[in-house]
Amino acid sequence: MQQLRQPSGLFPAKPARPSFREPHRVRVGPLAAGAAIAAVWLLLTGLFAGSAQAYFWLTTLATLAAWAVAVVLVRFGDRGAATGVALVGAFGGTVAFLVFVVHWGITGSPSW
Repeated sequence: MQQLRQPSGLFPAKPARPSFREPHRVRVGPLAAGAAIAAVWLLLTGLFAGSAQAYFWLTTLATLAAWAVAVVLVRFGDRGAATGVALVGAFGGTVAFLVFVVHWGITGSPSW
C-alpha cells in the first residue's frame, strides 16, 4: 500500500470552492418543442383577427395564456419547454405592441 505524503505547508492550499450545478438543466429538444408549439398557438390565434385592433387584443390574450402555461410548466413540467414558450410568447407580445405603435403612427391617435 502506498503512503501519501503530507503537504509541507510552504504553499498553503486554497479552500475548496463550492460547485453549483442546476439540478434540472434546460435541454435543446424541449426548448425547441415549447417554442414551436407556442409559435403555432400565436399564429393560429392571430389568424382569427380581422383588423389591427382585433390582432392586437387576440395576440395579447394569447401571449398572456402562453405565459400562464409557461409558469405551470416551470412548476410542474419541463423547464426547457417553459423557456421556449416564454421566449416565443415575449416575441409575440412584442409584435402585437409594434402593430399598436404602427397603427398609432399611421392614424395619429392611440385609440382604436
